[in-house]
Amino acid sequence: MYLQDSFEAISPARHMNGQLGHPDLIGHSEILETRFYTCGDNAWCFVGNGLSNQTFVRGPEGIIAIDSGECVEEMQAALAALREVTDLPVVACIYTHFHYVGGTRAILDEAGDATLPIYGHEGIAANLQRFGGEIGPRSARGLVHQFGVQLPASGEDGLINVGLGQFFRNPGHAPYTHGYVPANQTFSTPVSFTIAGLQVEMTPAPSDATDSITIWFPELNLCVNNLVWPALFNIFAIRGEEYRDPRILLEGFSHLESLPIEQLLGTHGPPVAGREEIAGIIADFSDSIRFMWDQTVRGINQGLTLDELTGAVQLPARFRRTYFTRQFYGLVEHHVRQIHAGLFGWFDEEPAKLFPLPPADRAARLIGGFGGKDTVRHQVDEALEALDFRWAIELSSWLVQAGDEPGDRNRLATALRGVARRTTSANIRNWLLTRALELDGKLDLSRHRTHRFSYHEVLAAEPGAYVPVLRVMLDPARARGLLHEVRWHFDTGETAGLRLRDQVAIPTDGTSADSLLRLGHDVWAQLLAQKITLGAALEQGRVTIEGDAAQVRRFFAAFDLESLRS
Repeated sequence: MYLQDSFEAISPARHMNGQLGHPDLIGHSEILETRFYTCGDNAWCFVGNGLSNQTFVRGPEGIIAIDSGECVEEMQAALAALREVTDLPVVACIYTHFHYVGGTRAILDEAGDATLPIYGHEGIAANLQRFGGEIGPRSARGLVHQFGVQLPASGEDGLINVGLGQFFRNPGHAPYTHGYVPANQTFSTPVSFTIAGLQVEMTPAPSDATDSITIWFPELNLCVNNLVWPALFNIFAIRGEEYRDPRILLEGFSHLESLPIEQLLGTHGPPVAGREEIAGIIADFSDSIRFMWDQTVRGINQGLTLDELTGAVQLPARFRRTYFTRQFYGLVEHHVRQIHAGLFGWFDEEPAKLFPLPPADRAARLIGGFGGKDTVRHQVDEALEALDFRWAIELSSWLVQAGDEPGDRNRLATALRGVARRTTSANIRNWLLTRALELDGKLDLSRHRTHRFSYHEVLAAEPGAYVPVLRVMLDPARARGLLHEVRWHFDTGETAGLRLRDQVAIPTDGTSADSLLRLGHDVWAQLLAQKITLGAALEQGRVTIEGDAAQVRRFFAAFDLESLRS
């Protein structure tokens, strides 16, 4: 079945800087335009300043700032906009979740108070750590693709928007300064505080983050949430994320439905006013999620495979009447697959998926069965002419897997662009165009396929935090037969250990180590960031080894980090 909601066989429209895309996606940019909204008598919401909003609520004792964006510069811009309407001091900050906490230093600097109360879920710190470290390369690569970080600003392949905002990071704020400050008032269950003279109720409401909360101001009938977005909720993030269980998500919507909300402000998109209007939006949004969950489970129970499910589960027309439930971010056909994966894993009872051939071998056999590469190329060209992009992508992918010739890469890039220019989904458009530019040789993303560490990131963490990360960088061939344990002893007094046991790395406390490595936290950060080699650090006396030095060097040579091997 042709899925019209994923992309349409239409003529692309042209945006103001020459970008080609779906006309509705281009129109969606108007919803995300930069604007400082006044929300009733006591709140303001800054939309379009970055990927997220910054919200300000006035109480008898001052201003409560909610979320601080991606960087200090973003929050400085928000504070400047606030100062156009009030000179009341910011007396507290609240985080809705861990994604937008990077500009808080700007609030503290303006207030001149490093002890300002900061409220947030106790899971924020762990979530911030989780997206670096072991899965850092994949997380970074996913962000680059989904948010079009390396797409040009103009031209046919230029960025239009990112679905929830105009951009991942506002280019006007560069260079970006990280200014995260941990919450000093944390919780994991529903709580109520008096902040700035206002009663504030905070309720955990997992959405795209496990630490997300809903903030309710009962005296103002005002709610700040991370559930209702200016686009259909993203059960599956194409950048790669943990499973967002719709059943848990719907609990948060039940809470929203129970509140007499007259002003609804979100992490993304414009605020909404009016109790009846808000109730209708919440009902539509929650119903769209219920529909995807219910009908996917229904199809699974009927024995449909994943490919059959994506054709069978499509949102009814009622969900196209408002941008809140349009597919401007992710796509339903991918959310359906994620629900299946969240419930039952990758196997959908299709026997051919149990023991597939290696991709290159399968591609070669399929090409041979079709009559050879020239025949397949002819069929790709015919599919492109007919705007049959699904088939063109599959056929041209065989050619690239089997031989990776420039003309075949061009065919695949053309097919990807065909979908990118006809989908309402910003995520899909950005992902496909990024891959197309890479196929063209115009983008080099190789650094995002190598485990890299930020010097400042390592220095900001506890010294031993990055020792266990090495286990996902172990080269089994280099570690064959290695039985050795090393203990790190940092100048801070902290210790950590790692044992190699014949091609497997095991984090330890180091108490039974065969060798001891003494070094400073700064040197460890430099080693991981590849600013210095282990050999040079040893020669300079910045690292010392107690034990079998040759065995320790062999130990470190087993990892995928050139600075440790050299």
